[in-house]
Amino acid sequence: MNPRQVFLSLLIFGVAGLLLFMYLQVWIEEQHTGRMEKKREQKASSVTAEKIQEHITNQNSKFHMPEVLMGKKENLLDPERPTRNLTKISVSQAGDQACKAVEKHRGTQMLSVKSSETNWPLDIRPLNKSLVKDSKWKNTDETQEKRRSFLQEFCRKYGAVSHRQSHLFHMVSRIYVEDKHKILYCEVPKAGCSNWKRILMVLNGLASSAYNISHDAVHYGKHLKKLDSFDLRGIYTRLNTYTKAVFVRDPMERLVSAFRDKFEHPNSYYHPVFGKAIIKKYRPNACEEALNNGSGVKFKEFIHYLLDSHRPVGMDIHWEKVSKLCYPCLINYDFVGKFETLEEDANYFLQMIGAPKELKFPNFKDRHSSDKRTNAQVVRQYLKDLNRTERQLIYDFYYLDYLMFNYTTPFL
Repeated sequence: MNPRQVFLSLLIFGVAGLLLFMYLQVWIEEQHTGRMEKKREQKASSVTAEKIQEHITNQNSKFHMPEVLMGKKENLLDPERPTRNLTKISVSQAGDQACKAVEKHRGTQMLSVKSSETNWPLDIRPLNKSLVKDSKWKNTDETQEKRRSFLQEFCRKYGAVSHRQSHLFHMVSRIYVEDKHKILYCEVPKAGCSNWKRILMVLNGLASSAYNISHDAVHYGKHLKKLDSFDLRGIYTRLNTYTKAVFVRDPMERLVSAFRDKFEHPNSYYHPVFGKAIIKKYRPNACEEALNNGSGVKFKEFIHYLLDSHRPVGMDIHWEKVSKLCYPCLINYDFVGKFETLEEDANYFLQMIGAPKELKFPNFKDRHSSDKRTNAQVVRQYLKDLNRTERQLIYDFYYLDYLMFNYTTPFL
């Protein structure tokens, strides 16, 4: 081997060693950061169930408190609070294990950002209503202010925001950006998100009408920017200066709507990925055809999957909690819309941000238009297949969404 070959060999080994060292250093730092975050979360301020009940009562809201809260001190937003074992069915109190896993931002290492060390928007600001000229929006405006105040007060008392660390890029990964009108919209699936993305495309100048945009163009076209595509400065600037909106829905209705959409119609993704795994684990003596194609999942089987802390396949955004999609106690949303008053809220919002006068929120059903919309009556039909314990556990799973957005107790 001549000297040149020896030099090249040494150089290659040196570079490989350096890369290995850098990888190990990053891995050690991530492990250390994870341990430190857990310790900080465990020190987060706690609150008793009695105080929560007192707060909700003061807001003239009727809630059935989840049994998991009764007589226990805990931080409501703590993703690592203990689960409850269920003996009547073969699932445990669900969802908490899924909350422990934090996805990595594609192509970008997540940054752990402490709110007290950054220029973080800690308080909601007064809405700019100078563009709202019509007096017909008076009741809508009053409702909006009540929702904003309720959420802010709830988070102030029970969120422990100032003590927590959050993965910034993950936290804003569901937020869409419209720079022209300075809007941030957090996507909550099954709460009008398809039509909201159509509206954003029109505002962006990507389409002339919301009615001309197909479902595939909305969800797979990648025409819209997300907040996690910007650098830190871009993220903070927009969080502090843009109008931030989130639209939510009664958790039980949203859950049933997601089940109907993904499992009661042919679907090339949800049947083979989720359906096969659910049938295999929760259906005794399943036939070979069902195991092979994953079609025909029953609502009760789907609920067993949802409530199982050892799910055979992970969570999905269509039934993930809003508190884990949009982080409403860490991101102070300026506008809180509800699916139950979707058109009214959306059109008020559009007028408020100065959208073209001819632009109205579309009221058509995005998919399966012949199906009846999921409402309280439809939900009751699906809940008939569940016993009281299972219904209570679903509420326990979504209890934070119920409390944050002031929804009343479901059909327990």
